Amino acid sequence: MESAKDSALDWHVARAALEWQLEMGVSEFIGEAPVDRFAVEPPAPKPAAVPQKPARPVMPGKIEEPRVDHVALAKQMAAGAPDLDGLRAALGAFEGCELKKGARNLVFADGNPAARVMVIGEAPGRDEDREGKPFVGRAGQLLDRMFDAIGMGRAATLSKDALYITNVLPWRPPQNRDPNPDEVAMLMPFVQRHVELVAPDVLVLMGNHACQAVLGKRGITRLRGQWEEALGRPVLPMFHPAYLLRNPHAKREAWADLLALQARLRDL
Repeated sequence: MESAKDSALDWHVARAALEWQLEMGVSEFIGEAPVDRFAVEPPAPKPAAVPQKPARPVMPGKIEEPRVDHVALAKQMAAGAPDLDGLRAALGAFEGCELKKGARNLVFADGNPAARVMVIGEAPGRDEDREGKPFVGRAGQLLDRMFDAIGMGRAATLSKDALYITNVLPWRPPQNRDPNPDEVAMLMPFVQRHVELVAPDVLVLMGNHACQAVLGKRGITRLRGQWEEALGRPVLPMFHPAYLLRNPHAKREAWADLLALQARLRDL
């Protein structure tokens, strides 16, 4: 029987032999049974790392708000307006358009809602923004004289003689710049509902931007005087009065368009 002394001796001998082998440069040990290295399967390669899209940076302590579809919201708010007062209130409560923050007043409409003719311009200017009414500056004064020449006006009480006037945009763009497509897209649902509630016999579009918004077309010198159909009604594009102030020679074409409007109203 092996004594404890012999067991301790064998351990020390084995350790001394191992340390000697390490000093001689031995780096691995071979077992008693041979190993077929060709039969050993190589380890499966690691799958390539899929690059991850960097997360959108969020300021510390700030909760990112979900993006709002302002066009869909405008459609919902406009459709819920039962009358013109409700539409004005809905437009005033709409927060999707940045123009509202820089404007003094909401420019909704002017004239007789029972009018057979509804005039749509592009956007308020400085005078309109100050007074809260469309077409009240020099261009508005010219517009009044133009329609007065065919016996029509915004102050008329009879629907056959009356005008109802609005704009595509109800707030003044900074420095009277042109409306951009995003602004027009989010405010057109209110314009469409406006037309539905007023239900005019004819729409008159003043200038390029109104034609682009309602008809999807530009080129007022080509479009003016040519009857179109939009929003379920006859549409007559005309030169904007501001254009006529800069180009007085075009007043002849504007007069021809007014006569065409007068003739169309007789036939309706």
